Amino acid sequence: MTALSYPEPVTVPAGQARSVTLRAGERLRITDIDGGQVGDVFAYNAHDITEHHSAAHTRTHTSRLFPALGESFVTNRRRPILTYLADTSPGVHDMLIAACDPERYAAYGDPAHDNCADNLRRTMAELGHRGLPCIPQPINIFMRIPVAADESLSWLAAATAPGDAITVRAEMDCLVVVSACPQDHNVINGAGPTPLALTILPPITEETIDDQH
Repeated sequence: MTALSYPEPVTVPAGQARSVTLRAGERLRITDIDGGQVGDVFAYNAHDITEHHSAAHTRTHTSRLFPALGESFVTNRRRPILTYLADTSPGVHDMLIAACDPERYAAYGDPAHDNCADNLRRTMAELGHRGLPCIPQPINIFMRIPVAADESLSWLAAATAPGDAITVRAEMDCLVVVSACPQDHNVINGAGPTPLALTILPPITEETIDDQH
């Protein structure tokens, strides 16, 4: 059987988004190249984009604010789409905060600012999916939003070091869009937005198991 060929890693420029398509079983490693960068991750059923990752359904599925290693993110139809497989970062992520959007930056007095919602719309339109009916709640990797005892939220700089990465496995054929969040009106991206890298890895077999980290 001929081995599948995998593309070189895709760089997501600071403040922009890029997409990859995964076959069921393939893995995606998302790497924080310079450290301190948040990524907004959106995942769609590759054959029907009306089915997409849902933060609310995932919290119901896992009874956690964010899945633990080995647990799955599920869709708005309650089916696993990605499994949280490996993590070399401090393991702090978020599924509470909405994607930044033009309205968010308008409140800062900066309505023309790049934003994750428009990054998603633009990327999906380039793939032929125009007029998205909604912006799903993203999987905010590396984002540090601790919940205090009084239920208040804090906005802290991402704690990742250069080269830290999270790896997920596709549980169905899926389209994944990752936005290197352009937020620079608060501290979540530290000194400012920087790039991410997307690497598609083959399904785990005896030959590839060492790749999962």
